[in-house]
Amino acid sequence: MVEKFLQDALIIWATIDPIGTMAIFVSITAELSAQERQQAAKRTVLYAGAVLIGAIVIGQLLLTAMGIRLISLQLGGGIILFLFGLQMIFGAPYQKLKQDPNHDMAVFPLAIPGTATPGAILAVILLTDNHIHPIPVQVGTALITIAILFVTWLLLSFSQKILSVIGNAGAAILTKVMGMILAALSVELVMNAIGVEQWLKATS
Repeated sequence: MVEKFLQDALIIWATIDPIGTMAIFVSITAELSAQERQQAAKRTVLYAGAVLIGAIVIGQLLLTAMGIRLISLQLGGGIILFLFGLQMIFGAPYQKLKQDPNHDMAVFPLAIPGTATPGAILAVILLTDNHIHPIPVQVGTALITIAILFVTWLLLSFSQKILSVIGNAGAAILTKVMGMILAALSVELVMNAIGVEQWLKATS
């Protein structure tokens, strides 16, 4: 069981990517005050936590009830992440979101898909498969997810120091770079989903 939890921790850490999330957070909240940034960090982690824990509890049941396969979730999530990456690179749609007073940046794009990435949602559902893992193991995986989200919150809370070092110009450059990385990651998600689909067809 210890080996399973260690593997879960590595997978969830890689898919949430707290350091990458911090980089996105710094670039997106560069124009906010320190207090607003702290509030955004708190809401980001809470919203992402609600999504990921919700995916653990009812994600698999919900997808089954709706007839949605995990492959479809990965493919759709990859497309959304790709569009988000394009927005970070080219800036126009993203700037419109920042100027909308009714839009909470902590929901989109910080919590989803910035923190609760499509890969993270897919990972927690697979790692808590009701047909494979008993309830105590699923609870352990949920606690690991919460612990990694707590680390993410700590990193976001210290983002002000990072911003003071790189400045607004550095944050703008970081936005473009992270956009390209997210676009590349989304292509990997889509290619993996298509590859799995082809493998299933070949073996059926």
